[in-house]
Amino acid sequence: MSCCAPGTEAALDLSSPAYGAPSREELLLARRDLGEDRYQTDLSVPGVHCGACIASIEQALRQLPAVEKARVNLSTRRVSIIWRNAEDVADPVAFVEAIRSATGYSAHLFSGDAEESDRLRMQLIRSVAVTGFASANIMLLSVSVWSGAEASTRDLFHWISAFIAAPALIYGGRFFYRSAWQALRHGRTNMDVPIALAITLSYAVSLWETVQHGEHAWFDATVSLLFFLLIGRTLDHVMRDRARSAITGLARLAPRGAMVVLDDDSREYRPVEEIASGDRFAVAVGDRVPVDGMVISGMSDLDLSIVTGESAPQPVRPGVAVQAGVINLTGSLILRATATVHQSFLAEVIALMEAAEGGRAQYRRIADRAATIYSPVVHLLALLTFLGWGMLGGDWKQAMLIAISVLIITCPCALGLAVPVVQVVAAGKLFQSGIMVKDGSAMERLAEADTIAFDKTGTLTVGRPVLIEAEGDPEFQALAAAIAAHSRHPLSRALAASHHGPTPAIEGVREIAGEGMAVDTPAGEVRLGRRAFACAGSTTRDADVASEVVLAVGGEEKARFAFRDALRPDAKRVVLSLHQQGFPLSILSGDRAAAVRDAADRLCIEAWTADVSPQGKTEALERLRAAGRHVLMVGDGINDAPALSAAHVSMAPATAADIGRRAADFVFLREGLEPVQTAIAVSRTAARLIRENFALAVGYNVIAVPVAIAGYATPLVAAVAMSTSSLIVVVNALRLNRMARPTTDAAQTQRLGVQTAAEASLA
Repeated sequence: MSCCAPGTEAALDLSSPAYGAPSREELLLARRDLGEDRYQTDLSVPGVHCGACIASIEQALRQLPAVEKARVNLSTRRVSIIWRNAEDVADPVAFVEAIRSATGYSAHLFSGDAEESDRLRMQLIRSVAVTGFASANIMLLSVSVWSGAEASTRDLFHWISAFIAAPALIYGGRFFYRSAWQALRHGRTNMDVPIALAITLSYAVSLWETVQHGEHAWFDATVSLLFFLLIGRTLDHVMRDRARSAITGLARLAPRGAMVVLDDDSREYRPVEEIASGDRFAVAVGDRVPVDGMVISGMSDLDLSIVTGESAPQPVRPGVAVQAGVINLTGSLILRATATVHQSFLAEVIALMEAAEGGRAQYRRIADRAATIYSPVVHLLALLTFLGWGMLGGDWKQAMLIAISVLIITCPCALGLAVPVVQVVAAGKLFQSGIMVKDGSAMERLAEADTIAFDKTGTLTVGRPVLIEAEGDPEFQALAAAIAAHSRHPLSRALAASHHGPTPAIEGVREIAGEGMAVDTPAGEVRLGRRAFACAGSTTRDADVASEVVLAVGGEEKARFAFRDALRPDAKRVVLSLHQQGFPLSILSGDRAAAVRDAADRLCIEAWTADVSPQGKTEALERLRAAGRHVLMVGDGINDAPALSAAHVSMAPATAADIGRRAADFVFLREGLEPVQTAIAVSRTAARLIRENFALAVGYNVIAVPVAIAGYATPLVAAVAMSTSSLIVVVNALRLNRMARPTTDAAQTQRLGVQTAAEASLA
């Protein structure tokens, strides 16, 4: 099992229409509009299999004038190209040609579905079956040879073995031969060159012995060698698919099409790729929403677990925005598309998870550089081994077999898998916890974080006011709730929602922007809003902590309501857990000092700063950086975007402003703050597993290479050892899936739960 990815170009029939070179029109249609004349095109290059391939493709694309950025994802064979087309003259066909010229590999549009992976898995399984059958039959013939068959009988069995081995090597070895040929014809080497060379030389030596009526031939070992290599590659492919199960599972969630409602209200089925923004489409009960949209007709309950992580159905009605991938549970809906399939929520999640796997983190760069220098080093080592054994021992056939073992056993498969397999498992683990990560380097930086800074509003708090105190006659409280129901102001909505009794019917309510609401009644003008508006000349009580709303009749106060921004449901527990882990915590907020102090006191965070401008937040982070701290910034607002970009690593909730989400390295979808400690735990575990994988890969080569050079490993043993090293690395990465959730000290959590419950009852 070479470090070449199983999805080599040889494994797919690229001459078929499904994998033919895309036309300019197809490429332009599939591009994603990033705004400001910038676009993204995603291509699939099945031939990509090592660090050398990645470097060649990225370098060739970056030399094109229109290309701003090019990145190759090794596991998905996806090439993401960001390019500019200011004068509408750039030709995306040049991307395909550049890849072909640099590497000889064909490229087609990236589909994101699992059909390629399934097709390749079946091809690998058939190849394993063919080589296994051939190996078993050659072994039967070899038994007679080993038993002392006469010369003529031995030669006959050798020739029969040669004729059985030849088609098996051609059919099963095509994964290696075509990949090696593509590399060599473009003047470079890759991981499959020594594998192809080892198989060919082993068969050639055996054939030469047969022609010369030699006593020994190694057709059985040659085919068995290929058999074990293919087993290793198949297992590698299956385990990579298992590691990427979260991503492939998401890709399978996307519907293939939908019923589009035409202008005359007739309906026609269209593939999801043909649904444009603004189109109306129907979603039947039990179907998933194909693209992001707005409900324009119908009422239903939706399963939003893919978005929020919560399994409880949520009701929707006209005017509610719905994300792609959610399930319609109870009623038919008509939606108007607000995004194309390539711009939908589901596509964004998949893109973020794949970016996490393909990021150029420090560990990934180390592995890529090692893989790049692999081929010349291993070829030189095999050549020196061949010459050394041949000249010192005089047995050139034995020298050739030992050199073949060196070619096979030194393949750094484990090193090539050490980083990407951990990163993709970690990305899937994070997504299961409601967290999206932009690239692998973000996980690496989060593992280094030793200080955490929070924004307050919308981050530590939910950004929604909660009624904490109500004074006045119940009749006037009901009147206030009735008036508040006529406003969309957050305080009015909180007041109306907090009243559970009957309310009088009120008409003629006027809303005065920035002040409150007023309505004329037989008893006089009733005002609800700021104290200065409702009761002229009065001063606000407890303004240092709570927001206040007053109901006054004819200028006389009749009821008073105090509100406080509610903490996120698990904020106290998470803050306690982070304290226990030794993180210094602080709050950087643009809110007034009293409100920030109140939140800090409730959360037991000693360090806090209020009335901070966006520049002030950035300067505070720079001071921490200068002091040697690696800061995780958690924020949500537009004013947090500079700080999120300046921090060592950053997180934002899904409710954050668009610019905040784009600036953050992680985005969490759930209501609470638990994703913060989950992301830290997963990132630290991933970093540890990557270091373990490096140690396993290096340790394997330290032991295996001297053994092969010393002549103690046959080609067959070398193949088994090389495959085993790769599988050990993959299995080690999959341990991340069994990682336990982070917890807090039981006694402190219990005390904290009592406090939280008390606060909840007060609210």
